[in-house]
Amino acid sequence: MNKGDLVNAVANSAGITKAQATEAVNAVFGSIESTLKNGDSASFVGFGTFSVSKREAREGRNPATGQTIKIAASNQVKFKAGKALKDSVN
Repeated sequence: MNKGDLVNAVANSAGITKAQATEAVNAVFGSIESTLKNGDSASFVGFGTFSVSKREAREGRNPATGQTIKIAASNQVKFKAGKALKDSVN
């Protein structure tokens, strides 16, 4: 499923237009994104939790040349599925 498929599913399920569904989907994604940018986590009971973890700077190797390179610190988005989602998939 991609974003277009999600918009179509929301429009059909809620009985709204595709334009309204696009706005709703974009609002949800935007809210999650801004929450994660602030360093908070976004929890949805039964579905899961989005969180941010910090990755420290480290040294790595270029596999082609074997040369040591520096890898910058970064933030990584993580998702942990909730129990209801896990149960429905299994």
